[in-house]
Amino acid sequence: MTDQNIADQLQRLLDIEEIRSLRIRYSHVLDSGKVEGFHNVFADDAVVAVTVGKMEGIEAIKTGLAEAYETFDYRKARNYPFLHAVTNHAVTITSSSEAEGLCYLLDWVTGREKGHPVLLLGLYSDKYRRENGKWKIYHTQLDVIWQHEE
Repeated sequence: MTDQNIADQLQRLLDIEEIRSLRIRYSHVLDSGKVEGFHNVFADDAVVAVTVGKMEGIEAIKTGLAEAYETFDYRKARNYPFLHAVTNHAVTITSSSEAEGLCYLLDWVTGREKGHPVLLLGLYSDKYRRENGKWKIYHTQLDVIWQHEE
């Protein structure tokens, strides 16, 4: 194995880890309600299609997901009304500047007085793009596999 092959493999692993951290960062930003942090997650022209609707562009994403935060903050506690746990994140690097990924979503609601705390189980399908040396999500689609019925 050549030094270049090792360097390429190492870069691929670093890219995959940076991409995986995007989805984790998304969860923390959304769950905390600190939507300004989405600038570090999404491309300016990103498209997000989730249960609360389709949003195009970073400003629409911030607005739409801030509204979702308010909707699920049943107790008006302003403290993690939901927890988005992501797991089984598979990433495929498709070029030096693009990648695709899939991961499971376990979405918990923290403020329900009664009932099951699981809101839904889903699958995120993401597309990533390297911009100015940093990976960002430029398209994400959430497919709901199971949703709690009230």
